[in-house]
Amino acid sequence: MGMVRLAGLAAVVVAVCGTAYVYRDEVAQRLGVGAAAKVADQAQGSPASMAQPPGRRGRANPGGPVPVVITTVTPKSLPVVIEAVGTVQAIASIQIKPRLDSQIMKVNVEEGALVKEGDLLFELDNRTLKAQLGMIEAQIRKDQAQIVQAKRDTERADGLLTKGAGTVVNRDTSFTNLKSLEAQLEADEASKQNVLTQLSYTEIRAPVSGRIGSINFKVGAIVRQSDNTATAILGTINQIDPIFVSFAIPQVLLPELRAAMAKGAVKVNAFVDDNLKQTGAMAFIENTVDPNTGTVTAKARIANANEGLWPGQFVRAEVILGVEADALSLPSAAVQLGPQGPYVFVIKDNVAELRQIEVKRTQQGDSIIGKGVHSGEVVVVDGQLRLVNGAAVAPRGVPGEQPRSAPKPPPRG
Repeated sequence: MGMVRLAGLAAVVVAVCGTAYVYRDEVAQRLGVGAAAKVADQAQGSPASMAQPPGRRGRANPGGPVPVVITTVTPKSLPVVIEAVGTVQAIASIQIKPRLDSQIMKVNVEEGALVKEGDLLFELDNRTLKAQLGMIEAQIRKDQAQIVQAKRDTERADGLLTKGAGTVVNRDTSFTNLKSLEAQLEADEASKQNVLTQLSYTEIRAPVSGRIGSINFKVGAIVRQSDNTATAILGTINQIDPIFVSFAIPQVLLPELRAAMAKGAVKVNAFVDDNLKQTGAMAFIENTVDPNTGTVTAKARIANANEGLWPGQFVRAEVILGVEADALSLPSAAVQLGPQGPYVFVIKDNVAELRQIEVKRTQQGDSIIGKGVHSGEVVVVDGQLRLVNGAAVAPRGVPGEQPRSAPKPPPRG
């Protein structure tokens, strides 16, 4: 009986040892010892693997070729576009304030109305000024009558002096009186112009065309010229057609923008959303770079007759500097970021090669490549998660055709 148990135990030991021998490489790799583990560690610690961000390092294809989606690098003509987030600004924002102390007699505009330059907005009490104007006009008529009489006296004194019946003193006195009356007339004319100017202040007109905001004073309210508080503003007019779009661009792009503006008008598109776009041109660039951000502010003038752009609104701005012929572009999904900078996987003979690249700019989902890849090469668009340098791949998609969407990964398990 004991011999039977001993024979059974020996059979079990032989079976376990045989199984361990058959799967020795996998066991050694899992335990981190042996040649298989050394190969796996070399793959994990290779420079190509370390170039990928943490969490993107895979093994040397323990499960066979990695399925990937590919595309071919093809040169094409692309616009040179600078993209930025812009803010819509009114070209002119005028605060309406009184220029004399008075009372509002009439309000001729509604809140939020569209006004034209020269439209009458407010009428102030002008009765006192009109009375002053009447007094000055009467004084002017008196001065004119006195001047006429003084001229006759001067002519009479000259005639008498010529005949020897008058004196030089009388003639000079008449001439001095005439000049004094003429000076008085000039002073009264100046007083009249002063009152007329103040009378014009009683009619407050729109200085520019645009939209007026809230009206803070109604009929009967007293307004004062010396009141400089924010509540003393009758209303604010924003000029919105045309309108400014202000945005900041990196200082490294400033030479390109200035060179494009020197050649002619630089087109700018302002996008409120995907369905609303308005077009204008660069207006000017600020004369200094912000040292805190390394950017410079630029403004574009946009036609806005439909009022699609509103002051204070955020928009996406596109500045079109020109067209770059034979530009090498890739879908932005193909470009990966690592400690040494951006890189892509280039496919040669179904083997992945990690290659560092230089990205000139990114626009509309595409990355424009400056260095690192050449026309006709095949790169990976999707599937980089399991790739390392030298990994075997199973390409999907047709080279030369850019995939519209990445394929779904196969179900696990």
